[in-house]
Amino acid sequence: MIFELSEDLVFPNPAYAEDDGLLALGGDLSVERLLLAYSNGIFPWFNDDTPILWYAPHQRFVLFPDEVKISKSMKQILKRQEFQISLNKAFADVITACATINRDGQDGTWITTDMQAAYIKLHEKGYAHAVEVWKDEKLVGGLYGVFINGVFCGESMFAHVSNASKAALIWLCQNLELKLIDCQVYTSHLESMGAKMIDRESYLKILQS
Repeated sequence: MIFELSEDLVFPNPAYAEDDGLLALGGDLSVERLLLAYSNGIFPWFNDDTPILWYAPHQRFVLFPDEVKISKSMKQILKRQEFQISLNKAFADVITACATINRDGQDGTWITTDMQAAYIKLHEKGYAHAVEVWKDEKLVGGLYGVFINGVFCGESMFAHVSNASKAALIWLCQNLELKLIDCQVYTSHLESMGAKMIDRESYLKILQS
């Protein structure tokens, strides 16, 4: 059953989500609603031609920071300091790059202009953060997400040069005190770096502990 949200700041129990994780539609992208959603393991994911859709997957794709896998070649890249990495120096630029970069097998973007504006507001309130990767003083990669209760809910990443997004993720694992990185949905790229599936109940236990 898919629930339709009203103006009230309330979400249905995530356990009621459909098999694909879809739980509800409607509502808004206010700071308050987004924080309530993330606190309950729910996130928005939609396109310009659909209403706001809210998901709570039954299986969650996550990365425990101390389990991140770093290949030998990546270790050498980091040792040579080919990239310079910063935190929250260019949040708006990172989210714009994530929204506009071409991705194989993907037509268009789910990071709509409304989504960009909403997460920039979250950033201004101190809840959304970006890791930026630089080379020769140019932004070449990065990621952004929402940090809540010790969990970093990753939203998207990009790379204009090879290994830039990997460098951002490794930096995130090694430099912030995190219980968990929520990757939300499966990708083979993140699996190769140590991400794995856990059930929603285990995820919520960590998130709300």
